[in-house]
Amino acid sequence: MIVPVILSGGSGTRLWPMSRELYPKQFHHLLGNETMLQQTVQRLDGLCQPEQLIVIGNREHRFMIIDQLAETGWQDANVLLEPVGRNTAPAVAMAAFAALEMSKEVTLLVLAADHVIRDPEGFRAAVKAMLPLAEDGKLITFGIPANRPDTGFGYIHCGEKISAGAFHVDAFVEKPDKDRAAEYVAAEDYYWNSGMFLFQAKTYLTELELWQPEILDCCQAAWVNREQHFHGFQAFDEETFGRCPAISIDCAVMEKTNKAVMAPLDVGWNDVGSWSALYQELEQDEHGNATKGDVLLMDTHGCLLYANDRLLVTSGLKDIVIVETSDALLVADRNQSHEIGVLAKELQNTGRREASLHRCVFRPWGSYTVLEKSSGHQIKRLTLKPGAVLSLQRHKYRAEHWVVVKGQASIVQGEEKIFLNENESTYIPAGTIHQLANYTENILEVIEVQTGSYLEEDDIERLDDPYHRGGTSG
Repeated sequence: MIVPVILSGGSGTRLWPMSRELYPKQFHHLLGNETMLQQTVQRLDGLCQPEQLIVIGNREHRFMIIDQLAETGWQDANVLLEPVGRNTAPAVAMAAFAALEMSKEVTLLVLAADHVIRDPEGFRAAVKAMLPLAEDGKLITFGIPANRPDTGFGYIHCGEKISAGAFHVDAFVEKPDKDRAAEYVAAEDYYWNSGMFLFQAKTYLTELELWQPEILDCCQAAWVNREQHFHGFQAFDEETFGRCPAISIDCAVMEKTNKAVMAPLDVGWNDVGSWSALYQELEQDEHGNATKGDVLLMDTHGCLLYANDRLLVTSGLKDIVIVETSDALLVADRNQSHEIGVLAKELQNTGRREASLHRCVFRPWGSYTVLEKSSGHQIKRLTLKPGAVLSLQRHKYRAEHWVVVKGQASIVQGEEKIFLNENESTYIPAGTIHQLANYTENILEVIEVQTGSYLEEDDIERLDDPYHRGGTSG
């Protein structure tokens, strides 16, 4: 039995300002009508049943994961939540424990949530072809033919050829400089390390115990002490999982084991790890420009131009990336766009909100968009999904004025229960217990005007929450 494991905990900082900590690239519609997570799930059709799929993600992303799985018909998948990121080796160990509860003879197919594969049929065929080797106790990594000297990937040097078109792994090589990468491409026996794996759960745990016993011990304890949630996910124990060393599968096991095998995989793969990588996947005009949104070009060549909220006009540019969002603007050399992650990290270190949040912030009940904020007041647009209910709450420092602009709102306000239709409003003083709900089958939109001395999200005291959230976010 194949149990796919989709790793969805990354933040995709090299695609800032679109991809941010609390809304990373795997949840965006980068290419086509489905998000990258949804595309990853859909290419598993024919390899497993939905109840066999495991998705591992950040605890802060849990409701986005559940919603996006439901949109694709995979709502019966198993969602496992990391309280903190500890890289891929611990995450896959947790998936192995979960999979072994389905069957003692289970093979894990480990995938990233944010890769492009242009030939899903070829991908599924390659996985099935490698299955006998995995069942024979091999740890299979998929290598992508290196067709250019790319310095953004790690490389695999393949050794002796074995059955089914696979090779023993001679060495894993860290990201090289440009000259060394050119040598690898010319040698024709080096492949890009895709970060995708196929192996039996029990084989992986055995090797992990041999090479990284501390990881195995921490993960075992975190699995035993996990929390079950009625929304359909399981959360790892924070105290024990937090003690786990942060290390990748490659460093923890694959570089040490004598069971590593590489299977070539030529299926139109791209990790979309930077703006230049995304540029390669987008349709380009006769001047080599890839555009999205409202863009007007003049004398512009080889550029990626991404407009989200406003008209973007360029003249006399070459090999430039421009990404516009409602609260940030990125301008960069397209060939240096892999460095954007360093800038995003600097934003995070300086406490900039733009490192983590967009103006539009997604919540399990819908979303809110910050329309204006200054000292003493803030204006938001709240969008509630059909049937959505916010927590029963109150604020110590701020008052709120709600105006319904679309749909019908059901409101608890102190001891009262009221209904507001379009163009009707209510005022909620600071300290008043209140709750907003949408019990209709249509979208509800409310303009919220906040006034007070402190307007941050942690001024929320939840008295009852249908989503059983901790903390103070929305």
